Amino acid sequence: MLKIDVYSDSICPWCIIGTHRLDKVLRERFPGLDVDIEHLPFVLHPGAPPEGFRIDEYFRRKGIADPTIAFARPEAEASASRLALDLGKQPLGYRTVHAHTLLRYARARGTQHDLSMALMDANFHAARNISDKDVLAEIAARHGFTAGEAQAILADPAEQAETERQTAASRARGVRSVPTFDIEGVVIGGGSEDEIAAAIAQARR
Repeated sequence: MLKIDVYSDSICPWCIIGTHRLDKVLRERFPGLDVDIEHLPFVLHPGAPPEGFRIDEYFRRKGIADPTIAFARPEAEASASRLALDLGKQPLGYRTVHAHTLLRYARARGTQHDLSMALMDANFHAARNISDKDVLAEIAARHGFTAGEAQAILADPAEQAETERQTAASRARGVRSVPTFDIEGVVIGGGSEDEIAAAIAQARR
């Protein structure tokens, strides 16, 4: 079995593109390959307020007055991999510690990868607040949890503290950008479909 660790964040455009590409490469180029994909936490905006922050204001602070300029490249890359992505649909960015907490629990339930994709879909395609515990519980209820179980996990400060610890551990391992794939020790920061396929092939040697 090939172990693939995925460091990502549900509000990261390159993460939805990278995870889509990983799935596409595995499906099209390595059919039947037995893989174990584990999602590990990385929080892009740890200081974001509960209500989120406006993405256009975030880019203005970086000197980009029109966010569509920043959106052009990831949207084009997504389209090249047959992923429809309109980054203008989601005007807000969020802190994702609670989302990562549910993802950690989903690992043992066998639904982690699907839940990760569902969270990114909710953020980018439905413009939902994936820092909101009710929204998270609703999504989790379709991926191996009851809404009550999800709410109880999210209400526990110890669980959030564990997620914070694991997030710090990701940075301590040297992860500085997402997505980062660790494929049996072959580490790649995002990458094209060809680059992902080459990393998988190298890891299998």
